[in-house]
Amino acid sequence: MELAIYKAVIDPSLTSDLEVQAIGLVDKPAIDKNFQAFNEQKQKAKFTLNEEKRIISGPAMMADMPLYRKDNQLGEYYVVFDKPAIQCIVEKFSAKGFMQKFNLFHDDQQQVSDVTIFNSFISDKEIGIQAPSGFEDSPDGSWFISAKVNNPDVWAKVKCGDIKGFSVEGLFSYIPVKLTKMSAEDVLLKIKSLLNETLFED
Repeated sequence: MELAIYKAVIDPSLTSDLEVQAIGLVDKPAIDKNFQAFNEQKQKAKFTLNEEKRIISGPAMMADMPLYRKDNQLGEYYVVFDKPAIQCIVEKFSAKGFMQKFNLFHDDQQQVSDVTIFNSFISDKEIGIQAPSGFEDSPDGSWFISAKVNNPDVWAKVKCGDIKGFSVEGLFSYIPVKLTKMSAEDVLLKIKSLLNETLFED
């Protein structure tokens, strides 16, 4: 089955609703990349301090990765976010102060407090910003975040595996990237090609 591919974009204007408005803490990230959860183990004099950092880190958006979608308007299709679109999304997300906008499983009724992004960056080889350890296969232009989880209920879900990754949510405009359609097999080849380029480039 051949499916159309669209490029997702937002409006950079701060007054427009076309934007990433929140980040969902989910069990199945659309980008198929789980985050890493960190605990802290420090040695102080003769004492071992086992204090939990409660930090989750990982990709929020993967550049140029086709994501399957299905809705009543367009049917089945793929959507991609390219590097310029992600740059625009992150700039607006930061400018509007959305660093504490989280919910569980994209449910507006499950907005959570005490989860804060403290580190946010876009991988960019041209200026020497590499993807973090464990995510070296991520395409250039991907968005990575680290969040401090002071909410005990959320952290409990992280520890038991109910929450495994980030998933952005917002309103986007879709632009067809080509008139021809791409089959599911072509999409898989595209993803593999992107990963291979990332892994084997000098």
